Amino acid sequence: MHAYVLMTNHVHLLVTPQEREGLSRLMQYVGRRYVPYINHEYGRTGTLWEGRFKSSLVQARSYLLACYRYIESNPVRAGMVEAPADYAWSSYRGNALGEENPILSAHADYLALGRSDSERRDAYRALFATDLDHNTLTQMRECLQTGTPLGNDRFREQIEQALGRPVGYSRRGRPKKPVEEDGTKSGKSTKQLQPTGVGRL
Repeated sequence: MHAYVLMTNHVHLLVTPQEREGLSRLMQYVGRRYVPYINHEYGRTGTLWEGRFKSSLVQARSYLLACYRYIESNPVRAGMVEAPADYAWSSYRGNALGEENPILSAHADYLALGRSDSERRDAYRALFATDLDHNTLTQMRECLQTGTPLGNDRFREQIEQALGRPVGYSRRGRPKKPVEEDGTKSGKSTKQLQPTGVGRL
């Protein structure tokens, strides 16, 4: 677990599974332990989650630290606090201030921010001096909602080769007919991947 935030109606987790089904088992475990606890604590019954969890594979070098920032800045974007450190239910204080947090495990990209804990924390806090740009936020949200890997074209190609199938999500509706050189639409149609913009899959 590298980063997390518990919001009022959802959670975000940044994790590196050690086994193929590790993430699914983690979420099953949380459901089996957390839901009964909440139901007992608040005198409620029934399910707590809406549907299956959503996940997106992340290209570490290009997007991992952006994911840290996206997750830990969530309460600020939601208008709940003025700074990430003001929110108790996230990993920010552990990653940025060195507060003891036994569930956190530093990713290699986080460790590369400095040669000492102090240097790393200083560099990490500096990342939060500016907000994530709109395009990056949009990319991350779309990839999470659709299960599309967050990374560049080469990253997606490597995943497609490993899986033996395309990744990403298709454009909704009927496929558009290709336009011929004379401007007319041909009778052929092809399945197209949703355009995702620069730096996305």
